[in-house]
Amino acid sequence: MQEQRKPLSRGVYILPNLFTTASLFAGFFSIILAFSGRFDEAAWAILVSAAMDGLDGKVARLTGTASQSGIEYDSLADDVAFGVAPGMLAYAWQLHQFGKFGLAAAFLFCGCAALRLARFNVGVSTTSKRFFVGLPSPASACLMATFVLFMPYYPSFMEPVLPGVALVVAVVSPLLMVSRVRYFSFKEFGFVKVHPFQTMVAVLIVLSMIFSLPRLFCFLLLLGYAVSGPLYTYILRKHGRKFDPEADDAAKKARGQNQAQSS
Repeated sequence: MQEQRKPLSRGVYILPNLFTTASLFAGFFSIILAFSGRFDEAAWAILVSAAMDGLDGKVARLTGTASQSGIEYDSLADDVAFGVAPGMLAYAWQLHQFGKFGLAAAFLFCGCAALRLARFNVGVSTTSKRFFVGLPSPASACLMATFVLFMPYYPSFMEPVLPGVALVVAVVSPLLMVSRVRYFSFKEFGFVKVHPFQTMVAVLIVLSMIFSLPRLFCFLLLLGYAVSGPLYTYILRKHGRKFDPEADDAAKKARGQNQAQSS
């Protein structure tokens, strides 16, 4: 007789949703802070929301408590935290100077985040786990948040053009969310398994840079990730070697089968 598994307690099912609720609250609190003129704190609240969003899915998978209702709740929370909150932050910070056009640009965050999340939920079972199609909404929101936090490092000559630069970021970042640009998802760690020591050294270097100058290096890392998608999709894949991990894996399996048959 096989032992029947004990049903998980209701508290375990609530645990992932607590992280989702924390992410939602941080996004809501960011909106309040933005319209109070506390832009730095609003930006940090978005980063906290992204951290909570990253934890809720991992907790659900580790505890085996993933559910369809939790997925839908997470999507609704993400639209607030990574759609409404960064749009309102951008508008209250700089985009209000452009009037209705600035308001329309701020709305792009909310609308594109909703479309991005809807497309992700529909295609999650058919797309490769190695790539995201379009810039992930947390990365897009954090790019705007770190752009605000990067303010102490702006040179003086950028002050007159800062609203225009903020407008460009507020338009391009949401459009990347709904684009067909491919971004590495880092969900499969083949490189880490092959080169564990080099990976640990790289992680230590990145962490040390972030802790030394968090405003500077967080912005540079997110900006580099946003640029890496178009760079890989439109330049490296067309003019260089087409890096396709799935095709490489299939080729390796085929070679292994041929060697086994020949032996």
